[in-house]
Amino acid sequence: MKSRLKKTKRETKETYAIEVNHVTKYFKVYYDKPQTLKERLTFHNKNKIEKRVILDDVNLKIKKGETVALIGVNGSGKSTLLKLMTKIIYPSSGEIVTHGKLTSLLELGAGFHPDFTGRENIYFNASIFGLSRTEIENRIDKIIEFSELGEIIDNPVRTYSSGQYMRLAFSVAINVDAEILLIDEILAVGDQHFQEKCFN
Repeated sequence: MKSRLKKTKRETKETYAIEVNHVTKYFKVYYDKPQTLKERLTFHNKNKIEKRVILDDVNLKIKKGETVALIGVNGSGKSTLLKLMTKIIYPSSGEIVTHGKLTSLLELGAGFHPDFTGRENIYFNASIFGLSRTEIENRIDKIIEFSELGEIIDNPVRTYSSGQYMRLAFSVAINVDAEILLIDEILAVGDQHFQEKCFN
């Protein structure tokens, strides 16, 4: 029985990159206690804590090598699920298991210092992802080439447009040996040419 369980776990680890098992996420919304008579009459039911459910018993298995898109209306919990996968936040119940090194592009500018140049931020950001200085130096030309930023790579990133920021962030992310790459709507700020290049 034990050997069968071990075999099942090993097969699961080899097959799946991400497993989302019965995940529920809710946030507590705190309402201020009414201070005046008018507020008490108007907001008589708001002096309480409300539980707002964002995700309810979500189950998802993503195989290694698969590309999966989360589609839904604004506020449906797509970004929340991605943050749960990256462990920025944690589920209220259930579990998420990832098999492999994970990197993410969820918010534009996250992991970059606005006063550093693009080149300096490559070192800064890639080191956050676990690369040594030698590894970064071996890959920096490839990162800059993919970003197509040219001479502005040596300008402070606070002078970059949203599209240029995205180019730099994506170019670093795909060169840090990650097995799992999670992307929110960050690619939406890029031009069509670079978007197609990223998807390819």
